[in-house]
Amino acid sequence: MGNFVFLIRPLRFVAMAISADSTPRQVTLGFAMGMVIGLVPKGNLIAVALMTILCASRVNLAAGMLSAFLFSWVGMLIDPLTDKIGYFLLNVEPLIPYWTVFANQPVVPWTNFNNTVVLGSLVTGLILCYPLYLLSQPLIARLLPILSAKIRRMWIGRVLLGAEWTGKIIKPTL
Repeated sequence: MGNFVFLIRPLRFVAMAISADSTPRQVTLGFAMGMVIGLVPKGNLIAVALMTILCASRVNLAAGMLSAFLFSWVGMLIDPLTDKIGYFLLNVEPLIPYWTVFANQPVVPWTNFNNTVVLGSLVTGLILCYPLYLLSQPLIARLLPILSAKIRRMWIGRVLLGAEWTGKIIKPTL
């Protein structure tokens, strides 16, 4: 039973993201924030801080996590581009004293900001966050009620949402 739950958990997470009582705005914000998290390489304080912001915000966490997963794959594909963006930003002459002061702060080495890919990915994600939010909001607002209704009608959707666990799987014996 433990392995079954482990395999079903991602599907349950997606079903809850679609049919939760979140507004389309919360789902869209979660999706856009997840995009930023997905683009930034993991294993540094920037990724941890972004994930903390996602978890502490009133956005759809499931949409954010799904988006972070999807955009992690996209992030690997655009690493050559983000490397060039980060290299450019780290070598802009007026910013070099700022980067030096910033690098000498106690916690900053854990952010890995001096890595060209990390800095370029963060800047790319932050620049694309608002346009993605604006472009995806009408689509999510239109599709969310339709998909939610379909999931709630289907038997597997009700099982994934937990409505059928007690009635169908565990039957009382008399």
